[in-house]
Amino acid sequence: MSAIEGPPRRRSRKVISLTVLVVLVLVGGIGAVLLGGSSGPSSQKGPEGVLIYNAPNVAPATTRGGTTVDGISCRKQSVETVKYHVHVHVAVYVKGKMMRLPAGIGITAPRLLEKYSNGHFYDVGPYDCLYWLHTHVADGIIHVESPGRKDFTLGEFFDIWNQPLGPSQVATAKGNVVVFENGKRILGNPRMTPLLAHADIQIDVGSPVVPFHEFPFKVTGGCGAGTNNCSIAKK
Repeated sequence: MSAIEGPPRRRSRKVISLTVLVVLVLVGGIGAVLLGGSSGPSSQKGPEGVLIYNAPNVAPATTRGGTTVDGISCRKQSVETVKYHVHVHVAVYVKGKMMRLPAGIGITAPRLLEKYSNGHFYDVGPYDCLYWLHTHVADGIIHVESPGRKDFTLGEFFDIWNQPLGPSQVATAKGNVVVFENGKRILGNPRMTPLLAHADIQIDVGSPVVPFHEFPFKVTGGCGAGTNNCSIAKK
């Protein structure tokens, strides 16, 4: 005998209501995991035209002090020459919760701070220098700006950041590390992940592992002084 009493019509409505409620809970749970929290962090488009999420930084922007790192030099604004400029987006999830790369990685202090109504933009000024791999905004965009075309890796970026990266650690976060690039899981050492032009990289640390969540982006704005080849992301 059914535990729900009443005429068939009412019983059917209750079952339908319960079914709808379960579906909504499941969908909400999936959305929460993808956005890194019970309700998901809020976001807005920042100075580069890319979404900035209200999530904690996985580590501060502790950049090397201007010495050459992995053969990558730090150039002052007056001598900066950029002939290759592409963008890579990196999303980070720690135990299923969204975290982010800070602004100013790869730019030594004192950084030039430009304030806009939709966020802060850090750039190289007259008294500091800029590595070929760096971030201007806390939107996950890594700028690859070098004097010529070259293959760079995620490990080199973390070395400039002065933060560890390996199979069991990403900056200050520890746990099993899973990396996806353009939807494909990267096997082996995360340090060897290539910084491909227009790449969409997702890093998961610990459990649960968030399924790859595509992040369409298009970087807008100027390419920077000395740039004569700025490749804008096609997504």
